[in-house]
Amino acid sequence: MYAPERQAAIATRVGREARVSVAELAAEHGVTTETVRRDLAALERAGAVRRVHGGAVSAASLALPETRVEERDHVAGAAKDRIAAAALGQLAPGTASLALDAGTTTGRLAALLATTPGALAPAGHGAALVVVTHAVPLAARLVGVPGVELQLVGGRVRTATQAAVGVEAVRALGDLRVDVAVLGTNALSPDGLTTPDPEEAAVKRALVACARRVVVLADAGKAGREDLHRFARLEEVDVLVTDTHPADARTASGRALAAALAAADVDVVVAPAAARAVA
Repeated sequence: MYAPERQAAIATRVGREARVSVAELAAEHGVTTETVRRDLAALERAGAVRRVHGGAVSAASLALPETRVEERDHVAGAAKDRIAAAALGQLAPGTASLALDAGTTTGRLAALLATTPGALAPAGHGAALVVVTHAVPLAARLVGVPGVELQLVGGRVRTATQAAVGVEAVRALGDLRVDVAVLGTNALSPDGLTTPDPEEAAVKRALVACARRVVVLADAGKAGREDLHRFARLEEVDVLVTDTHPADARTASGRALAAALAAADVDVVVAPAAARAVA
């Protein structure tokens, strides 16, 4: 088989399965791994695939350009509502401190906290749940809520996410230690959690580092995608709350992500499907 034919076959398989390893491709075509890497390099230059550690992913699996929070709020809204409700169930009553990341799904969780006073009431008479966030919309939802002591982390506010970023925000989070941090992510793959903006990634890393327990909220549309800046490895995550288990996607990329989550000992919680209306 000539190189162009082999590269076309590789591109077809990567497009079909979303993610393929160099070793698999070498065995399938009876060539060396070095030959496969050269093929993948040629295909990447052509925009057909994107190389990742140990293999390649389809161009379709790449995360989309970052959109404003107002636009993202309308994407997969029902799934995000279910994920937020399931996430609330993962936060044990008696939690004393909670850090909330910016995002549309975490925003729904903040709304639930605002409308469910005392859902996580800490032990001790008159104790308030301390909620730390760098997200302006989340702070606006929680300010003045009975039983919530709000701590707003400052910094330069990005228009796209309406969240504080920069050295000031990272430094403030570095001085904290909270019971639970709840984060969103733009993309989720076996290589970890990623986001397009480096300053957002830095704040997310600080959130992960300051928490005793890390809970990630991600709808199925984030699975199998990769963005430019990684802020956490799967091993740093305790719980993933999603609307569809990656293994249920029945694709190679879904199986790979499910296996990576299991290997990292991440507890995957699938939000219950919405009840169907009875005629």
